[in-house]
Amino acid sequence: MTTHTAQTQESTTEHDHEDVTHAGHGHASADHHGDTHKHYLEAARVATSVRSFAEDFVKPGLKLLDIAEKIEAEITEQGAAPAFPCNLSLNEEAAHDTPLIGDERILKESDVLKVDFGVHVEGCIVDQAFTVNTDNQYAKLIEAAENALQDALSVMKAGANVREVGQAIQDAIVKRGFKPVENLCGHSLAPYVVHAGVSVPNVPRGDYIFQEGDVFAVEPFATNGGGKVTDGSLDEIFSMVQDKPVRLPQSRKALEFIAEKYQTLPFARRNLLAALGSQASVDLAVRDLTRQGILHDYPVLVEINKGMVAQAETTVIIEKDSVKALV
Repeated sequence: MTTHTAQTQESTTEHDHEDVTHAGHGHASADHHGDTHKHYLEAARVATSVRSFAEDFVKPGLKLLDIAEKIEAEITEQGAAPAFPCNLSLNEEAAHDTPLIGDERILKESDVLKVDFGVHVEGCIVDQAFTVNTDNQYAKLIEAAENALQDALSVMKAGANVREVGQAIQDAIVKRGFKPVENLCGHSLAPYVVHAGVSVPNVPRGDYIFQEGDVFAVEPFATNGGGKVTDGSLDEIFSMVQDKPVRLPQSRKALEFIAEKYQTLPFARRNLLAALGSQASVDLAVRDLTRQGILHDYPVLVEINKGMVAQAETTVIIEKDSVKALV
Protein backbone atom coordinates (compact mmCIF):
# COMPACT_ATOMS: atom_id res chain seq x y z
CA MET A 1 0.00 0.00 0.00
CA THR A 2 1.16 3.44 -0.89
CA THR A 3 1.40 6.80 0.86
CA HIS A 4 -0.71 9.65 -0.55
CA THR A 5 0.80 13.05 0.22
CA ALA A 6 -1.94 15.36 -1.04
CA GLN A 7 -3.24 16.28 2.38
CA THR A 8 -1.85 17.49 5.68
CA GLN A 9 0.05 15.25 8.04
CA GLU A 10 -1.90 13.82 10.97
CA SER A 11 -0.63 10.43 12.10
CA THR A 12 2.16 8.13 11.06
CA THR A 13 -0.29 5.24 11.17
CA GLU A 14 -2.45 6.84 8.48
CA HIS A 15 -1.72 6.30 4.82
CA ASP A 16 -2.74 9.60 3.30
CA HIS A 17 -1.73 12.32 5.73
CA GLU A 18 2.06 12.21 5.60
CA ASP A 19 4.41 14.92 4.38
CA VAL A 20 7.27 13.73 2.15
CA THR A 21 9.63 16.06 3.98
CA HIS A 22 8.80 14.66 7.42
CA ALA A 23 11.45 12.40 8.90
CA GLY A 24 9.01 10.74 11.30
CA HIS A 25 9.67 8.65 14.35
CA GLY A 26 9.52 4.91 14.82
CA HIS A 27 10.59 3.59 11.43
CA ALA A 28 11.88 0.06 11.79
CA SER A 29 15.46 -1.02 12.01
CA ALA A 30 16.08 -4.62 10.98
CA ASP A 31 18.45 -5.80 13.72
CA HIS A 32 20.72 -8.25 11.93
CA HIS A 33 21.26 -10.22 15.14
CA GLY A 34 17.73 -10.32 16.55
CA ASP A 35 14.30 -11.81 15.98
CA THR A 36 13.20 -8.82 13.92
CA HIS A 37 15.68 -9.63 11.16
CA LYS A 38 14.63 -13.27 11.24
CA HIS A 39 10.97 -12.29 10.95
CA TYR A 40 11.68 -10.00 7.97
CA LEU A 41 13.52 -12.79 6.17
CA GLU A 42 10.64 -15.21 6.79
CA ALA A 43 8.13 -12.63 5.56
CA ALA A 44 10.34 -12.12 2.50
CA ARG A 45 10.38 -15.86 1.80
CA VAL A 46 6.58 -16.01 1.90
CA ALA A 47 6.13 -12.80 -0.13
CA THR A 48 8.48 -14.06 -2.85
CA SER A 49 6.67 -17.39 -3.06
CA VAL A 50 3.21 -15.80 -3.09
CA ARG A 51 4.26 -13.28 -5.74
CA SER A 52 5.41 -16.15 -7.98
CA PHE A 53 2.08 -17.87 -7.38
CA ALA A 54 0.14 -14.67 -8.14
CA GLU A 55 2.06 -13.94 -11.33
CA ASP A 56 1.02 -17.36 -12.64
CA PHE A 57 -2.51 -17.34 -11.20
CA VAL A 58 -3.83 -13.89 -12.16
CA LYS A 59 -5.54 -14.22 -15.55
CA PRO A 60 -8.36 -12.50 -17.45
CA GLY A 61 -11.75 -14.04 -16.74
CA LEU A 62 -11.20 -14.36 -13.00
CA LYS A 63 -13.28 -12.44 -10.49
CA LEU A 64 -11.28 -9.83 -8.57
CA LEU A 65 -12.74 -11.21 -5.34
CA ASP A 66 -11.44 -14.70 -6.14
CA ILE A 67 -7.99 -13.29 -6.96
CA ALA A 68 -7.75 -11.38 -3.68
CA GLU A 69 -9.04 -14.23 -1.53
CA LYS A 70 -6.73 -16.75 -3.19
CA ILE A 71 -3.65 -14.54 -2.68
CA GLU A 72 -4.57 -13.86 0.95
CA ALA A 73 -5.21 -17.57 1.57
CA GLU A 74 -1.85 -18.46 0.04
CA ILE A 75 -0.10 -16.08 2.46
CA THR A 76 -1.85 -17.73 5.41
CA GLU A 77 -1.18 -21.26 4.16
CA GLN A 78 2.53 -20.49 4.07
CA GLY A 79 2.56 -19.58 7.75
CA ALA A 80 2.41 -15.78 7.59
CA ALA A 81 -0.49 -13.29 7.59
CA PRO A 82 -1.66 -10.56 5.19
CA ALA A 83 -0.31 -7.16 6.28
CA PHE A 84 -3.29 -5.47 4.58
CA PRO A 85 -6.09 -6.50 2.20
CA CYS A 86 -4.88 -7.44 -1.25
CA ASN A 87 -5.16 -4.28 -3.37
CA LEU A 88 -6.41 -4.89 -6.93
CA SER A 89 -6.55 -1.44 -8.48
CA LEU A 90 -7.72 -1.18 -12.08
CA ASN A 91 -6.66 1.15 -14.88
CA GLU A 92 -6.85 4.80 -13.65
CA GLU A 93 -7.02 3.60 -10.05
CA ALA A 94 -3.54 3.78 -8.54
CA ALA A 95 -4.14 2.14 -5.17
CA HIS A 96 -6.45 1.05 -2.34
CA ASP A 97 -9.09 -0.79 -4.36
CA THR A 98 -9.86 -4.14 -2.77
CA PRO A 99 -12.87 -6.30 -3.69
CA LEU A 100 -16.19 -5.54 -2.06
CA ILE A 101 -18.39 -8.08 -0.31
CA GLY A 102 -19.90 -10.12 -3.16
CA ASP A 103 -17.85 -8.24 -5.79
CA GLU A 104 -18.70 -9.49 -9.31
CA ARG A 105 -16.03 -7.56 -11.25
CA ILE A 106 -14.06 -9.73 -13.68
CA LEU A 107 -10.53 -9.02 -14.91
CA LYS A 108 -10.37 -8.20 -18.62
CA GLU A 109 -7.42 -8.60 -21.02
CA SER A 110 -7.30 -4.83 -21.57
CA ASP A 111 -7.20 -3.98 -17.86
CA VAL A 112 -4.11 -2.53 -16.19
CA LEU A 113 -4.21 -4.29 -12.82
CA LYS A 114 -1.96 -3.39 -9.89
CA VAL A 115 -1.54 -6.44 -7.61
CA ASP A 116 -0.34 -5.05 -4.28
CA PHE A 117 -0.16 -7.30 -1.24
CA GLY A 118 1.77 -7.38 2.01
CA VAL A 119 3.00 -10.20 4.23
CA HIS A 120 3.80 -9.97 7.91
CA VAL A 121 5.47 -12.28 10.41
CA GLU A 122 5.09 -11.06 14.01
CA GLY A 123 4.33 -7.60 12.62
CA CYS A 124 7.42 -7.42 10.38
CA ILE A 125 5.98 -6.37 7.01
CA VAL A 126 7.14 -7.03 3.45
CA ASP A 127 5.14 -4.97 0.93
CA GLN A 128 5.31 -5.63 -2.82
CA ALA A 129 3.39 -4.96 -6.03
CA PHE A 130 3.44 -5.72 -9.74
CA THR A 131 1.26 -4.71 -12.70
CA VAL A 132 -0.58 -6.97 -15.14
CA ASN A 133 -1.82 -5.98 -18.62
CA THR A 134 -2.51 -9.13 -20.59
CA ASP A 135 -3.01 -7.54 -24.03
CA ASN A 136 0.30 -5.64 -23.62
CA GLN A 137 -1.21 -2.35 -24.78
CA TYR A 138 0.48 -0.67 -21.80
CA ALA A 139 3.66 -2.73 -21.69
CA LYS A 140 5.87 0.37 -22.00
CA LEU A 141 4.09 2.04 -19.09
CA ILE A 142 4.69 -1.03 -16.93
CA GLU A 143 8.31 -1.15 -18.07
CA ALA A 144 8.74 2.49 -17.01
CA ALA A 145 7.59 1.71 -13.45
CA GLU A 146 9.76 -1.42 -13.25
CA ASN A 147 12.87 0.38 -14.53
CA ALA A 148 12.23 3.26 -12.13
CA LEU A 149 12.22 0.78 -9.25
CA GLN A 150 15.56 -0.67 -10.28
CA ASP A 151 17.06 2.80 -10.70
CA ALA A 152 15.74 3.79 -7.26
CA LEU A 153 17.34 0.77 -5.62
CA SER A 154 20.66 1.54 -7.31
CA VAL A 155 21.03 4.84 -5.41
CA MET A 156 19.72 3.69 -2.03
CA LYS A 157 22.27 3.11 0.74
CA ALA A 158 23.11 4.41 4.20
CA GLY A 159 23.83 8.14 3.92
CA ALA A 160 21.81 8.69 0.74
CA ASN A 161 19.00 11.26 0.71
CA VAL A 162 15.42 10.35 -0.24
CA ARG A 163 15.57 13.25 -2.70
CA GLU A 164 18.13 11.28 -4.76
CA VAL A 165 15.73 8.35 -4.94
CA GLY A 166 12.88 10.59 -6.08
CA GLN A 167 15.16 12.05 -8.76
CA ALA A 168 16.10 8.58 -10.02
CA ILE A 169 12.44 7.53 -10.19
CA GLN A 170 11.38 10.69 -11.98
CA ASP A 171 14.21 10.50 -14.50
CA ALA A 172 13.53 6.86 -15.34
CA ILE A 173 9.83 7.47 -15.95
CA VAL A 174 10.08 10.79 -17.78
CA LYS A 175 12.72 9.58 -20.23
CA ARG A 176 10.31 6.84 -21.29
CA GLY A 177 7.62 9.38 -22.10
CA PHE A 178 5.44 9.13 -18.97
CA LYS A 179 4.94 10.98 -15.70
CA PRO A 180 5.63 9.84 -12.16
CA VAL A 181 2.62 10.12 -9.85
CA GLU A 182 4.04 12.90 -7.73
CA ASN A 183 1.69 12.67 -4.74
CA LEU A 184 2.22 8.95 -4.16
CA CYS A 185 5.23 7.70 -2.21
CA GLY A 186 6.96 4.68 -0.81
CA HIS A 187 7.23 4.53 2.95
CA SER A 188 9.13 3.32 5.98
CA LEU A 189 7.86 0.21 7.74
CA ALA A 190 7.65 -0.53 11.47
CA PRO A 191 6.21 -3.46 13.45
CA TYR A 192 2.46 -3.59 12.79
CA VAL A 193 2.60 -0.20 11.01
CA VAL A 194 2.48 -0.13 7.19
CA HIS A 195 3.23 3.61 6.92
CA ALA A 196 5.70 4.52 9.65
CA GLY A 197 6.37 8.20 9.01
CA VAL A 198 9.13 8.56 6.41
CA SER A 199 8.15 8.80 2.74
CA VAL A 200 10.15 7.86 -0.37
CA PRO A 201 8.89 10.24 -3.07
CA ASN A 202 8.47 9.58 -6.78
CA VAL A 203 9.89 13.04 -7.49
CA PRO A 204 12.91 14.87 -5.97
CA ARG A 205 11.55 15.96 -2.57
CA GLY A 206 12.34 15.38 1.08
CA ASP A 207 15.47 15.45 3.21
CA TYR A 208 15.55 12.17 5.13
CA ILE A 209 18.96 10.46 5.17
CA PHE A 210 18.81 6.67 5.04
CA GLN A 211 20.33 4.82 7.98
CA GLU A 212 21.75 1.33 7.99
CA GLY A 213 19.03 -1.14 9.03
CA ASP A 214 16.10 1.04 7.91
CA VAL A 215 13.25 -0.87 6.27
CA PHE A 216 11.41 0.79 3.37
CA ALA A 217 8.80 -0.06 0.76
CA VAL A 218 9.82 1.56 -2.54
CA GLU A 219 7.05 1.89 -5.13
CA PRO A 220 7.29 3.99 -8.28
CA PHE A 221 4.00 4.78 -10.05
CA ALA A 222 4.04 5.76 -13.72
CA THR A 223 1.11 7.23 -15.65
CA ASN A 224 0.15 8.53 -19.08
CA GLY A 225 -2.17 11.00 -17.32
CA GLY A 226 -1.61 14.18 -15.37
CA GLY A 227 0.79 12.81 -12.77
CA LYS A 228 -1.34 13.13 -9.64
CA VAL A 229 -4.05 11.17 -7.85
CA THR A 230 -7.09 12.23 -5.91
CA ASP A 231 -9.50 10.44 -3.60
CA GLY A 232 -12.19 8.44 -5.36
CA SER A 233 -15.66 7.71 -4.02
CA LEU A 234 -15.00 4.12 -2.94
CA ASP A 235 -13.52 3.21 0.45
CA GLU A 236 -13.24 -0.45 1.37
CA ILE A 237 -10.04 -0.41 3.48
CA PHE A 238 -9.78 0.83 7.07
CA SER A 239 -7.46 0.71 10.07
CA MET A 240 -7.99 1.27 13.79
CA VAL A 241 -6.34 4.48 14.98
CA GLN A 242 -7.76 4.58 18.51
CA ASP A 243 -9.74 2.35 20.85
CA LYS A 244 -12.51 3.72 23.05
CA PRO A 245 -15.87 2.55 24.43
CA VAL A 246 -18.73 2.39 21.93
CA ARG A 247 -22.46 1.89 22.51
CA LEU A 248 -23.68 0.21 19.32
CA PRO A 249 -23.54 -3.62 19.71
CA GLN A 250 -22.34 -4.14 16.13
CA SER A 251 -19.58 -1.60 16.67
CA ARG A 252 -18.47 -3.25 19.92
CA LYS A 253 -18.31 -6.63 18.24
CA ALA A 254 -16.42 -5.23 15.25
CA LEU A 255 -13.94 -3.38 17.45
CA GLU A 256 -13.17 -6.46 19.53
CA PHE A 257 -12.58 -8.47 16.35
CA ILE A 258 -10.39 -5.77 14.76
CA ALA A 259 -8.29 -5.28 17.92
CA GLU A 260 -7.68 -9.00 18.27
CA LYS A 261 -7.00 -9.88 14.63
CA TYR A 262 -5.57 -6.75 13.01
CA GLN A 263 -4.36 -4.38 15.75
CA THR A 264 -3.23 -1.30 13.79
CA LEU A 265 -2.98 -3.09 10.42
CA PRO A 266 -5.46 -2.29 7.63
CA PHE A 267 -8.44 -4.53 6.88
CA ALA A 268 -11.35 -4.60 4.43
CA ARG A 269 -15.09 -4.54 4.98
CA ARG A 270 -15.22 -8.12 3.66
CA ASN A 271 -12.87 -9.19 6.48
CA LEU A 272 -15.59 -8.31 9.01
CA LEU A 273 -18.39 -10.30 7.39
CA ALA A 274 -17.79 -13.58 9.24
CA ALA A 275 -17.66 -11.81 12.62
CA LEU A 276 -20.76 -9.63 12.10
CA GLY A 277 -22.90 -11.92 9.99
CA SER A 278 -24.31 -9.56 7.36
CA GLN A 279 -23.25 -6.75 5.08
CA ALA A 280 -25.78 -4.45 6.75
CA SER A 281 -24.12 -5.00 10.14
CA VAL A 282 -20.66 -4.48 8.63
CA ASP A 283 -21.68 -1.21 6.97
CA LEU A 284 -23.40 0.03 10.14
CA ALA A 285 -20.39 -0.71 12.35
CA VAL A 286 -17.86 0.75 9.90
CA ARG A 287 -19.90 3.93 9.47
CA ASP A 288 -20.26 4.35 13.23
CA LEU A 289 -16.61 3.67 14.05
CA THR A 290 -15.36 5.94 11.26
CA ARG A 291 -17.67 8.75 12.40
CA GLN A 292 -16.23 8.49 15.92
CA GLY A 293 -12.65 8.66 14.65
CA ILE A 294 -11.86 5.12 15.75
CA LEU A 295 -11.33 3.90 12.20
CA HIS A 296 -9.41 5.67 9.45
CA ASP A 297 -10.49 5.02 5.87
CA TYR A 298 -8.29 4.61 2.80
CA PRO A 299 -10.21 5.86 -0.25
CA VAL A 300 -9.37 4.43 -3.65
CA LEU A 301 -6.83 6.77 -5.26
CA VAL A 302 -7.65 7.76 -8.86
CA GLU A 303 -5.45 9.48 -11.46
CA ILE A 304 -6.68 13.06 -11.92
CA ASN A 305 -7.01 12.80 -15.73
CA LYS A 306 -8.17 9.16 -15.69
CA GLY A 307 -4.79 8.15 -17.10
CA MET A 308 -3.60 4.57 -16.86
CA VAL A 309 -1.31 3.85 -13.89
CA ALA A 310 1.38 1.19 -13.47
CA GLN A 311 3.14 0.31 -10.20
CA ALA A 312 6.25 -1.65 -9.23
CA GLU A 313 7.18 -2.22 -5.59
CA THR A 314 9.54 -4.08 -3.31
CA THR A 315 10.68 -3.85 0.31
CA VAL A 316 14.33 -3.23 1.17
CA ILE A 317 16.65 -3.14 4.14
CA ILE A 318 19.18 -0.31 3.93
CA GLU A 319 22.79 -1.50 4.09
CA LYS A 320 26.08 0.39 4.30
CA ASP A 321 26.76 0.51 0.56
CA SER A 322 23.51 -0.74 -1.02
CA VAL A 323 20.12 -2.24 -0.18
CA LYS A 324 18.92 -5.77 0.37
CA ALA A 325 15.74 -6.27 -1.68
CA LEU A 326 13.42 -8.69 0.10
CA VAL A 327 11.21 -9.59 -2.88
